[in-house]
Amino acid sequence: MRENLLIYTPVSGPRLQYIFNLMLGDLLGLTFAITTDAEQYKAFEGAKIYYNNGAPESSDEVHIVPAGLLTEKSVNSHQMRFIDFEGSRAFFPVYAKSADIPFDPFSASFYLVSRYEEYQPYLKDEHGRFSPDAGIAVQQGFLQVALVNRWALKIGEVLKKKNPRLQFNFPRYNFVPTIDVDAAWAYKHKGLMRSIGGYLKNLYAGDFGEIKKRTRVLLGMEKDPFDTFDLLTKLHRLHGLKPRYFILFADYGKYDKNTPTGNHTFRELLKSLADNAYIGIHPSYASNEMRSMLAKEVDSLSDVLKREVSCSRQHFLRLSFPETYRNLINLDITDDYSLGFAGKTGFRAGICSPFKWYDLEAETVTPLTIHPFALMEGTLRDYMGVNAGEAMDYIKPLVDEVRSVNGTFISLWHNESMSEEKRWVGWTQVYRDLLEYASP
Repeated sequence: MRENLLIYTPVSGPRLQYIFNLMLGDLLGLTFAITTDAEQYKAFEGAKIYYNNGAPESSDEVHIVPAGLLTEKSVNSHQMRFIDFEGSRAFFPVYAKSADIPFDPFSASFYLVSRYEEYQPYLKDEHGRFSPDAGIAVQQGFLQVALVNRWALKIGEVLKKKNPRLQFNFPRYNFVPTIDVDAAWAYKHKGLMRSIGGYLKNLYAGDFGEIKKRTRVLLGMEKDPFDTFDLLTKLHRLHGLKPRYFILFADYGKYDKNTPTGNHTFRELLKSLADNAYIGIHPSYASNEMRSMLAKEVDSLSDVLKREVSCSRQHFLRLSFPETYRNLINLDITDDYSLGFAGKTGFRAGICSPFKWYDLEAETVTPLTIHPFALMEGTLRDYMGVNAGEAMDYIKPLVDEVRSVNGTFISLWHNESMSEEKRWVGWTQVYRDLLEYASP
Protein backbone atom coordinates (compact mmCIF):
# COMPACT_ATOMS: atom_id res chain seq x y z
CA MET A 1 0.00 0.00 0.00
CA ARG A 2 1.34 3.43 -0.95
CA GLU A 3 1.97 5.71 1.99
CA ASN A 4 -0.15 8.86 2.16
CA LEU A 5 2.19 10.51 4.66
CA LEU A 6 5.97 10.86 4.92
CA ILE A 7 7.83 11.94 8.03
CA TYR A 8 11.32 13.35 7.94
CA THR A 9 13.62 13.02 10.93
CA PRO A 10 17.41 13.30 10.89
CA VAL A 11 17.69 10.40 13.35
CA SER A 12 15.28 7.48 13.69
CA GLY A 13 15.12 4.74 16.30
CA PRO A 14 12.83 2.28 18.10
CA ARG A 15 11.14 4.88 20.36
CA LEU A 16 10.31 7.13 17.45
CA GLN A 17 9.02 4.30 15.28
CA TYR A 18 6.91 2.95 18.15
CA ILE A 19 5.12 6.19 19.02
CA PHE A 20 4.58 7.13 15.35
CA ASN A 21 3.00 3.72 14.76
CA LEU A 22 0.72 4.21 17.76
CA MET A 23 -0.38 7.79 17.13
CA LEU A 24 -0.40 7.98 13.35
CA GLY A 25 -1.14 4.35 12.54
CA ASP A 26 -3.35 2.99 15.32
CA LEU A 27 -5.14 6.17 16.43
CA LEU A 28 -5.42 8.01 13.09
CA GLY A 29 -5.42 5.07 10.69
CA LEU A 30 -2.80 6.57 8.39
CA THR A 31 -0.31 4.69 6.24
CA PHE A 32 3.03 6.43 6.51
CA ALA A 33 6.77 6.06 6.17
CA ILE A 34 9.70 7.55 8.05
CA THR A 35 12.81 8.73 6.25
CA THR A 36 16.16 10.21 7.22
CA ASP A 37 16.87 11.00 3.56
CA ALA A 38 16.28 14.72 2.96
CA GLU A 39 16.15 14.30 -0.83
CA GLN A 40 13.55 11.52 -0.64
CA TYR A 41 11.48 13.71 1.66
CA LYS A 42 11.79 16.73 -0.62
CA ALA A 43 10.63 14.73 -3.65
CA PHE A 44 7.57 13.27 -1.89
CA GLU A 45 4.27 14.74 -3.15
CA GLY A 46 1.88 13.71 -0.39
CA ALA A 47 1.32 14.94 3.16
CA LYS A 48 4.47 15.56 5.17
CA ILE A 49 5.57 15.95 8.78
CA TYR A 50 8.90 17.65 9.34
CA TYR A 51 10.10 16.33 12.69
CA ASN A 52 13.21 18.43 13.05
CA ASN A 53 14.47 21.57 14.74
CA GLY A 54 14.93 23.81 11.72
CA ALA A 55 11.98 25.26 9.84
CA PRO A 56 10.67 23.27 6.84
CA GLU A 57 11.02 24.63 3.31
CA SER A 58 7.27 24.69 2.63
CA SER A 59 4.32 25.95 4.64
CA ASP A 60 2.38 22.88 3.44
CA GLU A 61 4.48 20.69 5.72
CA VAL A 62 3.45 20.06 9.31
CA HIS A 63 6.31 21.12 11.55
CA ILE A 64 6.72 19.38 14.90
CA VAL A 65 9.85 20.20 16.87
CA PRO A 66 11.41 17.23 18.69
CA ALA A 67 12.09 17.58 22.41
CA GLY A 68 14.77 14.90 22.30
CA LEU A 69 13.20 12.10 24.37
CA LEU A 70 12.76 9.79 21.39
CA THR A 71 16.45 9.75 20.51
CA GLU A 72 17.68 9.23 24.07
CA LYS A 73 18.76 5.87 25.41
CA SER A 74 18.04 4.52 28.87
CA VAL A 75 15.87 6.26 31.48
CA ASN A 76 17.04 9.73 32.46
CA SER A 77 15.84 12.36 34.89
CA HIS A 78 13.93 15.18 33.16
CA GLN A 79 13.11 18.62 34.47
CA MET A 80 9.47 18.66 33.43
CA ARG A 81 7.96 21.90 32.15
CA PHE A 82 4.24 22.26 31.52
CA ILE A 83 2.06 24.57 29.44
CA ASP A 84 -1.67 25.07 29.06
CA PHE A 85 -2.95 23.63 25.79
CA GLU A 86 -6.55 23.47 24.58
CA GLY A 87 -8.17 23.21 27.99
CA SER A 88 -5.67 20.86 29.59
CA ARG A 89 -1.92 20.55 30.13
CA ALA A 90 0.96 19.58 27.88
CA PHE A 91 4.67 19.12 28.43
CA PHE A 92 7.95 19.08 26.52
CA PRO A 93 7.22 22.60 25.20
CA VAL A 94 9.10 23.96 22.18
CA TYR A 95 9.73 27.56 21.17
CA ALA A 96 10.00 27.65 17.39
CA LYS A 97 7.78 30.11 15.50
CA SER A 98 7.31 27.63 12.66
CA ALA A 99 6.07 24.83 14.94
CA ASP A 100 2.44 23.90 14.31
CA ILE A 101 2.08 22.58 17.87
CA PRO A 102 3.76 24.37 20.80
CA PHE A 103 5.12 21.16 22.34
CA ASP A 104 6.35 17.78 21.15
CA PRO A 105 3.26 15.53 21.24
CA PHE A 106 5.29 12.48 20.23
CA SER A 107 7.77 12.78 23.11
CA ALA A 108 5.02 13.66 25.59
CA SER A 109 2.90 10.70 24.48
CA PHE A 110 5.84 8.33 24.64
CA TYR A 111 6.57 9.51 28.19
CA LEU A 112 2.99 8.66 29.19
CA VAL A 113 2.40 5.34 27.46
CA SER A 114 5.84 3.92 28.29
CA ARG A 115 5.16 4.81 31.95
CA TYR A 116 8.55 6.52 31.98
CA GLU A 117 8.01 7.93 35.46
CA GLU A 118 7.41 4.45 36.87
CA TYR A 119 10.96 3.40 35.98
CA GLN A 120 12.29 6.04 38.35
CA PRO A 121 12.17 6.11 42.17
CA TYR A 122 8.61 6.79 43.28
CA LEU A 123 6.24 6.85 46.22
CA LYS A 124 4.69 3.42 46.82
CA ASP A 125 1.42 2.64 48.57
CA GLU A 126 0.87 -0.11 51.15
CA HIS A 127 0.78 -2.79 48.44
CA GLY A 128 3.97 -1.66 46.72
CA ARG A 129 2.09 0.04 43.89
CA PHE A 130 2.86 3.30 42.15
CA SER A 131 0.79 5.92 43.94
CA PRO A 132 -1.27 8.11 41.59
CA ASP A 133 -0.31 11.11 43.71
CA ALA A 134 3.31 10.55 42.66
CA GLY A 135 2.48 10.96 38.98
CA ILE A 136 2.35 14.07 36.82
CA ALA A 137 -1.24 13.30 35.73
CA VAL A 138 -2.56 13.92 39.23
CA GLN A 139 -0.12 16.70 40.03
CA GLN A 140 -1.01 18.58 36.85
CA GLY A 141 -4.71 17.73 36.90
CA PHE A 142 -5.09 15.73 33.69
CA LEU A 143 -5.73 12.17 34.96
CA GLN A 144 -9.31 12.35 33.66
CA VAL A 145 -8.15 13.37 30.16
CA ALA A 146 -7.06 10.93 27.43
CA LEU A 147 -4.24 13.23 26.34
CA VAL A 148 -2.52 10.83 23.94
CA ASN A 149 -5.75 10.28 22.01
CA ARG A 150 -6.44 14.02 21.98
CA TRP A 151 -2.95 14.85 20.79
CA ALA A 152 -3.20 12.30 17.99
CA LEU A 153 -6.45 13.92 16.86
CA LYS A 154 -4.75 17.34 17.04
CA ILE A 155 -1.98 16.12 14.75
CA GLY A 156 -4.67 14.81 12.41
CA GLU A 157 -6.44 18.17 12.48
CA VAL A 158 -3.26 20.04 11.53
CA LEU A 159 -2.48 17.51 8.79
CA LYS A 160 -6.01 17.80 7.39
CA LYS A 161 -5.86 21.58 7.35
CA LYS A 162 -2.74 21.53 5.19
CA ASN A 163 -3.77 18.44 3.19
CA PRO A 164 -7.57 18.54 2.73
CA ARG A 165 -7.64 15.35 0.67
CA LEU A 166 -5.85 13.27 3.29
CA GLN A 167 -8.05 10.36 4.44
CA PHE A 168 -8.08 8.95 7.97
CA ASN A 169 -9.35 5.60 9.21
CA PHE A 170 -10.23 6.29 12.82
CA PRO A 171 -10.99 3.40 15.18
CA ARG A 172 -14.53 3.12 16.46
CA TYR A 173 -15.55 3.71 20.04
CA ASN A 174 -15.78 0.43 21.93
CA PHE A 175 -16.89 -0.70 25.37
CA VAL A 176 -15.38 -3.71 27.16
CA PRO A 177 -16.91 -4.67 30.54
CA THR A 178 -14.58 -6.72 32.74
CA ILE A 179 -15.30 -8.60 35.95
CA ASP A 180 -12.73 -9.67 38.54
CA VAL A 181 -13.64 -12.77 40.51
CA ASP A 182 -11.71 -12.49 43.77
CA ALA A 183 -14.24 -14.68 45.57
CA ALA A 184 -16.85 -16.63 43.62
CA TRP A 185 -18.90 -17.23 46.78
CA ALA A 186 -19.08 -15.44 50.11
CA TYR A 187 -19.82 -18.55 52.21
CA LYS A 188 -20.17 -21.65 50.06
CA HIS A 189 -17.42 -24.00 48.84
CA LYS A 190 -14.76 -22.64 51.18
CA GLY A 191 -13.92 -25.94 52.84
CA LEU A 192 -14.60 -27.05 56.41
CA MET A 193 -11.73 -25.26 58.15
CA ARG A 194 -12.38 -21.90 56.48
CA SER A 195 -16.11 -22.17 57.25
CA ILE A 196 -15.38 -22.88 60.92
CA GLY A 197 -12.93 -19.97 60.92
CA GLY A 198 -15.64 -17.74 59.50
CA TYR A 199 -18.07 -18.71 62.24
CA LEU A 200 -15.45 -18.08 64.93
CA LYS A 201 -14.62 -14.68 63.46
CA ASN A 202 -18.32 -13.69 63.42
CA LEU A 203 -18.80 -15.00 66.95
CA TYR A 204 -15.80 -13.05 68.25
CA ALA A 205 -17.17 -9.89 66.63
CA GLY A 206 -20.65 -10.56 68.04
CA ASP A 207 -22.07 -10.44 64.49
CA PHE A 208 -25.03 -12.78 64.94
CA GLY A 209 -26.72 -11.50 61.80
CA GLU A 210 -23.75 -12.71 59.79
CA ILE A 211 -23.83 -16.07 61.57
CA LYS A 212 -27.50 -16.46 60.69
CA LYS A 213 -26.93 -15.54 57.05
CA ARG A 214 -23.91 -17.83 56.73
CA THR A 215 -25.95 -20.71 58.14
CA ARG A 216 -28.91 -20.12 55.83
CA VAL A 217 -26.63 -20.05 52.78
CA LEU A 218 -24.72 -23.17 53.78
CA LEU A 219 -28.01 -25.02 54.39
CA GLY A 220 -29.29 -24.05 50.95
CA MET A 221 -32.07 -21.87 52.34
CA GLU A 222 -30.70 -18.72 50.74
CA LYS A 223 -28.58 -17.94 47.68
CA ASP A 224 -24.96 -17.02 48.26
CA PRO A 225 -24.78 -13.22 47.88
CA PHE A 226 -21.64 -13.29 45.70
CA ASP A 227 -23.26 -15.70 43.24
CA THR A 228 -24.36 -13.00 40.83
CA PHE A 229 -23.14 -14.67 37.64
CA ASP A 230 -26.59 -15.40 36.17
CA LEU A 231 -27.54 -11.75 36.60
CA LEU A 232 -24.29 -10.57 35.01
CA THR A 233 -24.82 -12.88 32.04
CA LYS A 234 -28.38 -11.59 31.60
CA LEU A 235 -27.30 -7.94 31.71
CA HIS A 236 -24.44 -8.41 29.26
CA ARG A 237 -26.66 -10.30 26.82
CA LEU A 238 -29.25 -7.53 27.02
CA HIS A 239 -26.68 -5.11 25.58
CA GLY A 240 -25.00 -7.56 23.20
CA LEU A 241 -21.76 -7.46 25.19
CA LYS A 242 -19.21 -10.23 25.72
CA PRO A 243 -17.36 -9.45 28.95
CA ARG A 244 -14.00 -10.61 30.24
CA TYR A 245 -13.77 -12.41 33.58
CA PHE A 246 -10.46 -12.50 35.42
CA ILE A 247 -10.30 -15.44 37.81
CA LEU A 248 -8.23 -15.64 40.98
CA PHE A 249 -7.17 -19.28 40.70
CA ALA A 250 -4.55 -19.59 43.40
CA ASP A 251 -3.56 -21.16 46.68
CA TYR A 252 -5.02 -19.60 49.81
CA GLY A 253 -3.13 -16.62 51.22
CA LYS A 254 -3.55 -13.41 53.20
CA TYR A 255 -4.79 -11.52 50.13
CA ASP A 256 -5.83 -14.53 48.03
CA LYS A 257 -9.05 -16.01 49.40
CA ASN A 258 -11.01 -17.42 46.49
CA THR A 259 -12.56 -20.88 46.40
CA PRO A 260 -10.06 -23.78 46.53
CA THR A 261 -8.92 -24.49 42.97
CA GLY A 262 -9.75 -28.18 43.25
CA ASN A 263 -13.42 -27.55 44.08
CA HIS A 264 -15.61 -29.25 41.48
CA THR A 265 -18.39 -26.63 41.61
CA PHE A 266 -15.89 -23.81 41.12
CA ARG A 267 -14.42 -25.55 38.09
CA GLU A 268 -17.87 -26.10 36.59
CA LEU A 269 -18.68 -22.43 37.14
CA LEU A 270 -15.60 -21.39 35.17
CA LYS A 271 -16.50 -23.68 32.28
CA SER A 272 -20.01 -22.23 32.27
CA LEU A 273 -18.73 -18.65 32.26
CA ALA A 274 -16.46 -19.47 29.34
CA ASP A 275 -19.54 -20.22 27.22
CA ASN A 276 -20.58 -16.55 27.28
CA ALA A 277 -17.41 -14.63 28.08
CA TYR A 278 -13.67 -14.49 27.69
CA ILE A 279 -11.76 -15.89 30.65
CA GLY A 280 -8.41 -14.61 31.86
CA ILE A 281 -6.11 -15.17 34.81
CA HIS A 282 -6.16 -12.91 37.86
CA PRO A 283 -2.60 -13.56 39.10
CA SER A 284 -2.47 -13.84 42.86
CA TYR A 285 -1.06 -11.19 45.16
CA ALA A 286 1.84 -13.47 46.03
CA SER A 287 2.69 -14.37 42.42
CA ASN A 288 3.92 -10.87 41.62
CA GLU A 289 7.24 -11.81 43.25
CA MET A 290 7.19 -15.52 42.34
CA ARG A 291 7.19 -16.37 38.66
CA SER A 292 6.90 -20.11 39.32
CA MET A 293 3.66 -19.49 41.22
CA LEU A 294 2.30 -17.42 38.33
CA ALA A 295 3.13 -20.20 35.87
CA LYS A 296 1.31 -22.72 38.07
CA GLU A 297 -1.82 -20.54 38.21
CA VAL A 298 -1.91 -19.97 34.45
CA ASP A 299 -1.38 -23.67 33.71
CA SER A 300 -4.02 -24.74 36.24
CA LEU A 301 -6.67 -22.42 34.82
CA SER A 302 -5.80 -23.48 31.26
CA ASP A 303 -6.21 -27.11 32.30
CA VAL A 304 -9.71 -26.46 33.67
CA LEU A 305 -10.84 -24.52 30.61
CA LYS A 306 -9.09 -26.86 28.13
CA ARG A 307 -7.79 -23.86 26.26
CA GLU A 308 -4.87 -21.48 26.43
CA VAL A 309 -5.20 -18.53 28.80
CA SER A 310 -3.84 -15.46 27.03
CA CYS A 311 -5.18 -12.46 28.98
CA SER A 312 -4.51 -11.26 32.51
CA ARG A 313 -5.22 -8.67 35.18
CA GLN A 314 -3.11 -8.42 38.34
CA HIS A 315 -4.87 -9.04 41.66
CA PHE A 316 -4.84 -5.80 43.70
CA LEU A 317 -3.55 -4.22 40.46
CA ARG A 318 0.00 -4.96 41.59
CA LEU A 319 2.10 -3.83 38.67
CA SER A 320 5.85 -3.22 38.64
CA PHE A 321 7.74 -2.10 35.54
CA PRO A 322 9.22 -3.96 33.76
CA GLU A 323 9.14 -7.18 35.82
CA THR A 324 5.39 -7.85 35.86
CA TYR A 325 4.94 -7.54 32.13
CA ARG A 326 8.08 -9.52 31.34
CA ASN A 327 6.79 -12.37 33.49
CA LEU A 328 3.49 -12.37 31.60
CA ILE A 329 5.21 -12.37 28.21
CA ASN A 330 7.35 -15.34 29.25
CA LEU A 331 4.13 -17.26 29.92
CA ASP A 332 2.64 -16.37 26.51
CA ILE A 333 0.14 -13.88 27.90
CA THR A 334 -0.71 -11.61 24.98
CA ASP A 335 -3.11 -9.11 26.58
CA ASP A 336 -3.08 -7.41 29.98
CA TYR A 337 -5.84 -5.33 31.61
CA SER A 338 -4.03 -4.13 34.76
CA LEU A 339 -3.13 -0.58 33.75
CA GLY A 340 -5.20 1.74 35.90
CA PHE A 341 -5.22 3.03 39.45
CA ALA A 342 -6.97 1.51 42.45
CA GLY A 343 -7.16 4.85 44.24
CA LYS A 344 -8.34 7.17 41.45
CA THR A 345 -10.36 6.91 38.26
CA GLY A 346 -8.90 8.05 34.96
CA PHE A 347 -6.16 7.26 32.49
CA ARG A 348 -2.93 6.09 34.10
CA ALA A 349 -1.02 6.19 30.80
CA GLY A 350 -2.94 9.13 29.32
CA ILE A 351 -4.56 6.88 26.73
CA CYS A 352 -7.88 5.04 26.37
CA SER A 353 -6.98 2.72 23.48
CA PRO A 354 -5.14 -0.62 23.44
CA PHE A 355 -1.43 -0.33 22.70
CA LYS A 356 1.70 -2.47 22.60
CA TRP A 357 3.91 -2.34 25.67
CA TYR A 358 7.31 -0.75 25.10
CA ASP A 359 10.00 -2.17 27.37
CA LEU A 360 12.09 0.88 28.25
CA GLU A 361 14.99 -1.04 29.72
CA ALA A 362 15.29 -3.28 26.67
CA GLU A 363 14.37 -0.42 24.27
CA THR A 364 12.03 -2.61 22.28
CA VAL A 365 8.38 -3.01 21.38
CA THR A 366 6.94 -6.20 22.87
CA PRO A 367 4.09 -8.48 21.70
CA LEU A 368 2.08 -7.69 24.86
CA THR A 369 -1.01 -5.54 24.24
CA ILE A 370 -2.04 -3.28 27.12
CA HIS A 371 -5.74 -2.52 27.62
CA PRO A 372 -5.98 0.42 30.05
CA PHE A 373 -9.12 0.66 32.18
CA ALA A 374 -10.62 3.96 33.31
CA LEU A 375 -12.91 2.97 36.16
CA MET A 376 -13.21 0.48 39.01
CA GLU A 377 -16.30 0.44 41.19
CA GLY A 378 -14.16 -0.09 44.29
CA THR A 379 -12.29 3.11 43.49
CA LEU A 380 -15.51 5.07 43.68
CA ARG A 381 -16.98 3.29 46.70
CA ASP A 382 -13.95 2.50 48.85
CA TYR A 383 -11.29 5.07 47.96
CA MET A 384 -13.35 8.09 46.97
CA GLY A 385 -16.36 7.52 49.24
CA VAL A 386 -18.89 7.89 46.41
CA ASN A 387 -22.31 6.39 47.10
CA ALA A 388 -24.49 4.59 44.57
CA GLY A 389 -26.69 7.61 43.95
CA GLU A 390 -23.69 9.74 42.99
CA ALA A 391 -21.72 7.17 41.01
CA MET A 392 -22.99 7.97 37.49
CA ASP A 393 -21.94 11.60 37.97
CA TYR A 394 -18.37 10.32 38.04
CA ILE A 395 -18.81 7.61 35.41
CA LYS A 396 -20.48 9.60 32.62
CA PRO A 397 -17.63 12.13 32.10
CA LEU A 398 -15.15 9.28 31.71
CA VAL A 399 -17.33 7.53 29.13
CA ASP A 400 -17.86 10.83 27.34
CA GLU A 401 -14.11 11.45 27.19
CA VAL A 402 -13.42 8.02 25.71
CA ARG A 403 -16.26 8.29 23.23
CA SER A 404 -15.10 11.74 22.07
CA VAL A 405 -11.67 10.41 21.03
CA ASN A 406 -12.77 7.08 19.47
CA GLY A 407 -11.29 5.09 22.34
CA THR A 408 -12.17 1.90 24.20
CA PHE A 409 -13.92 2.29 27.54
CA ILE A 410 -13.00 -0.52 29.93
CA SER A 411 -14.80 -0.87 33.25
CA LEU A 412 -13.66 -3.03 36.16
CA TRP A 413 -16.37 -4.56 38.34
CA HIS A 414 -16.53 -7.49 40.76
CA ASN A 415 -19.21 -10.16 41.06
CA GLU A 416 -19.57 -9.36 44.77
CA SER A 417 -20.47 -5.71 44.11
CA MET A 418 -23.71 -6.94 42.52
CA SER A 419 -24.72 -8.62 45.78
CA GLU A 420 -26.85 -5.75 47.16
CA GLU A 421 -25.24 -6.58 50.50
CA LYS A 422 -23.61 -4.25 53.03
CA ARG A 423 -21.54 -1.56 51.29
CA TRP A 424 -22.80 -2.64 47.86
CA VAL A 425 -26.47 -1.79 48.36
CA GLY A 426 -27.62 0.10 45.27
CA TRP A 427 -24.64 -0.76 43.08
CA THR A 428 -26.46 -3.25 40.88
CA GLN A 429 -28.44 -0.33 39.50
CA VAL A 430 -25.20 1.59 38.97
CA TYR A 431 -23.92 -1.27 36.81
CA ARG A 432 -27.19 -1.37 34.87
CA ASP A 433 -26.89 2.36 34.24
CA LEU A 434 -23.24 2.00 33.23
CA LEU A 435 -24.04 -0.68 30.67
CA GLU A 436 -26.86 1.41 29.26
CA TYR A 437 -24.73 4.58 29.02
CA ALA A 438 -21.45 3.08 27.80
CA SER A 439 -22.70 0.57 25.25
CA PRO A 440 -21.98 1.62 21.63
